[in-house]
Amino acid sequence: MKKIEGGVTAAKGFLAASAAAGIKYKDRKDMAMIYSQTPCKAAGTFTTNIVKAAPVKWDQKIVADSKGVQAVVINAGIANACTGAEGFGYCKETARTAAKVLHVSEDGVLVASTGVIGMQLPMEKLTAGIEAMAPRLDGSLESGTEAAKAIMTTDTKKKETAVEFTAGGKTVTLGGMCKGSGMIHPNMCTMLSFVTTDLNISDELLKAALSEVVQDTYNMISVDGDTSTNDTVLLLANGQAGNPEITEKNEDYYTFLAALYEVNETLAKKIAGDGEGCTALFEVKVVGAENKDQAKILAKSVITSNLTKAAIFGHDANWGRILCAMGYSGAAFDPEQVDLYFESAAGSLQIIKNGVALNYSEEQAGDILSQQSVTVIADIKMGEASATAWGCDLTFDYVKINADYRS
Repeated sequence: MKKIEGGVTAAKGFLAASAAAGIKYKDRKDMAMIYSQTPCKAAGTFTTNIVKAAPVKWDQKIVADSKGVQAVVINAGIANACTGAEGFGYCKETARTAAKVLHVSEDGVLVASTGVIGMQLPMEKLTAGIEAMAPRLDGSLESGTEAAKAIMTTDTKKKETAVEFTAGGKTVTLGGMCKGSGMIHPNMCTMLSFVTTDLNISDELLKAALSEVVQDTYNMISVDGDTSTNDTVLLLANGQAGNPEITEKNEDYYTFLAALYEVNETLAKKIAGDGEGCTALFEVKVVGAENKDQAKILAKSVITSNLTKAAIFGHDANWGRILCAMGYSGAAFDPEQVDLYFESAAGSLQIIKNGVALNYSEEQAGDILSQQSVTVIADIKMGEASATAWGCDLTFDYVKINADYRS
């Protein structure tokens, strides 16, 4: 497996386009389209929030029932959530319009929205955007990058990645793009992620792979503790790589699984590192755990602690907040056995040993915590399992962004 340039258009047969439809934003593109030249098998995972946006309900049905997906239509600015029957009807209208201009089946069109909750979509603008994008569909890396930019809301940067690997003697490509910056919390978040591959794989194994990978990637990030109404991860496979179809969990399947993990972990970390107002990616690794579930619970508890996040923003080695967050997580461990380390590009420093502070340099600790990516390692000395979670620091700008979000 090797990393390559690109995103959703890196794999064979996938095209993308973007447009400025004026749905909410007046000075930038706010719609994107992904199109496969041949029908795809599709997998998806969605928000666990009981309040689900209309596009989530639409996509759940399409992923479960469709015989072949060929297009995804995405808009930024308005979430189409809490919009009732009218909002769901707009999903159907979006799919109908895309199906007409692309000459595909209506049940082969997925839709996704992100933005303000409670507002109805301006369908005349959305329809015009679809009609404008269809003739612009292109398989270039630039077209994929522009699509990644068009789906941003409070994101400060586009998020995309791609890899190549070999299956059945054929070169296979896997690429993706995502958006997400606020309303981010484990069990999915206000994030949309779209991953495309030219791998030939059975529908059952495609769905199994995505379900497995999501648990250790998107479900291990948090920015602010809010789980959204619109969380969606879609994985499309069109089979154009020409490898023999993967129908069992053999070596090729596990190679694909590793590649899928790499793409989704990269995208998840890009979301966490671009949290609203943040200045640093905050990574927490729990090692020496009795089992993976224990490690996950502990790591998540630390990255969701507002006090810990504020300490990271202040470059303050306030390790007591970390141990405290572990203590109320619900996972059992012995605090008098915990070793704690801070790491970043500025170096590594052990802060506590067996639950007690060492005579460390506050200045060195501050330097380590001043970097754009900061890691906490907690060794609880109970076993061989480990887990990693990703978040960000909590800053003044987070409050400013969300106080003014609807305006």
